[in-house]
Amino acid sequence: MNDAAPVPTPAPAPRRARVRAPELIGKGGWINTGGKDLKLADFRGRVLILDFWTFCCVNCLHVLDELRDLEEKHRDTLVIVGVHSPKFVHEAEHQAVVDAVERYEVHHPVLDDPELATWKQYAVRAWPTLVVIDPEGYVVAQHAGEGHANAIRTLVEELEAEHEAKGTLRRGDGPYVAPEPVATDLRFPGKAVVLGNGNFLVSDTTRHQLVELAEDGETVVRRIGEGVFREPQGLALLPGGKVVVADTVNHALRTYDPETGAIELVAGTGKQWWQGSPTSGPALDVDLSSPWDVAWWQGKVWIAMAGVHQLWTYDPETKTVEVAAGTTNEGLVDGPAAEAWFAQPSGLAATEDRLWIADSETSAVRYIDTEGVVHTAVGTGLFDFGHRDGAAEQALLQHPLGVTALPDGSVAVSDTYNHALRRFDPATGEVTTLATDLREPSDAVLVGGDIVVVESARHRLTRLRLPEEAVQVESAAYRTQREATEVAPGRLRLDVVFQAPTGQKLDERYGPSTRLLVSSTPPELLLGGEGTGTDLFRELDLNPEVTEGVLHVSAMAASCDDDPANEYPACHVHQQDWGVPVRITAEGVSRLPLILAGMDEQA
Repeated sequence: MNDAAPVPTPAPAPRRARVRAPELIGKGGWINTGGKDLKLADFRGRVLILDFWTFCCVNCLHVLDELRDLEEKHRDTLVIVGVHSPKFVHEAEHQAVVDAVERYEVHHPVLDDPELATWKQYAVRAWPTLVVIDPEGYVVAQHAGEGHANAIRTLVEELEAEHEAKGTLRRGDGPYVAPEPVATDLRFPGKAVVLGNGNFLVSDTTRHQLVELAEDGETVVRRIGEGVFREPQGLALLPGGKVVVADTVNHALRTYDPETGAIELVAGTGKQWWQGSPTSGPALDVDLSSPWDVAWWQGKVWIAMAGVHQLWTYDPETKTVEVAAGTTNEGLVDGPAAEAWFAQPSGLAATEDRLWIADSETSAVRYIDTEGVVHTAVGTGLFDFGHRDGAAEQALLQHPLGVTALPDGSVAVSDTYNHALRRFDPATGEVTTLATDLREPSDAVLVGGDIVVVESARHRLTRLRLPEEAVQVESAAYRTQREATEVAPGRLRLDVVFQAPTGQKLDERYGPSTRLLVSSTPPELLLGGEGTGTDLFRELDLNPEVTEGVLHVSAMAASCDDDPANEYPACHVHQQDWGVPVRITAEGVSRLPLILAGMDEQA
């Protein structure tokens, strides 16, 4: 008989919830598969990641970039499938999705789901959302927002090892079939400026370069910056003749000297800005986030920082950057610059007393005045859009990417998803349509009495005579087609589900590592529970007199490697904004779970 104390049996690892993955359904069919229709069974034996995205969403584009290394490293065991789930009406057009897949160099199969059928099957509530499915066809994790690449990498490696041991892992080539390349001088150009010699400089975004075109807007004079830029967008002439370039996917600003051909990095580190990073300082020491356009105004370069819903400035004299407007919260809120909310600002145009802004996700035209106050000229919020002319307070745009100041004080709007050039006149308060039958116009520049439009999805510049009279267009108004969540009146429990990845824990060395911000449209929807806190849950008090609205929820969690011996563990920030349409009904739910990372155990 052995009197030694018995050795305790290690507790078994917690079992993952076994949720069978629903079938993949999309009325638009498959892209990047060589014409083959795929079913969930075709991915059996592989780790499958579904990336629910929509091409208007800059956060979705960030996640595409986050996943590229993972996709390459595990290409024989992992398949990523993009499930394109549109927000805007234009994004439900199949050809627009095909274009976006090429534009953003998506090198995996994409299911075009214009009616959000698969989105609903997987109970997705936010762009972007990643769903991980194991080789046996079970959902094992869901992640909303950005910053999850490390967690998913760990999970993929765990699943590979587990299913290799079980004999349920199948290695081999994936189903991706590259499309045939198309020969054009430009490929999805973004922005343009007129140089001192009368030629055009165009950001040739998908080919990662700048192109100088002759005055005819067609003849290629030179190509610039091959191997330097990554999806460049905005361009602005500086007083000395140089051009500042928004090097969007490199999260940087560069200057280009047309005289010498020299290209110089002037702002950004090449890394994406995250919550908690510096918001001012030496320009080469501060991270940026998807700068989309630039303009010279009041002695500085103003930056439409689409990735964090803000405006920043770069001062060439002091070589510093700083936040100029916006809180990083996504929405439409006017007022003092430090309190304003933007939603993916993507176009800028300077006049003496105003900086005009194309605020794309709110389908709005806005401006900041010389007193530092933000105003909205056209647009109402994240979920209302369309093509309607008339008085600005009821006029509608659809995801505009560009604004151009006109000599009479009005502004031309590159109304991208309406394929139109629009005009807002502050003197009359009216919105009109100048031209239609453009294809995803993203910018425009004045040349004499003409306006030259960057027709991005036709890969060309198009010259138009500024018309004397507006074009008559049939009015159309839309709301996002996402179904509203039915919630009960009174008290609603909001739970943001976050499970730290394997080998990590919440980073609480310097205080709370989580943040939750809640607001609503209209504001009267919430009688209580709005505001900022550090818990990832909140009791909301819904107003029974407001029958429907949108809950705006922003959550952040920071996790670090759980290794007591490591004094400087690697840390990761996970963040997401949700806009949840809700309808108050007696039969509605009293709990609203939003998954930031993991699985909802109460589901």
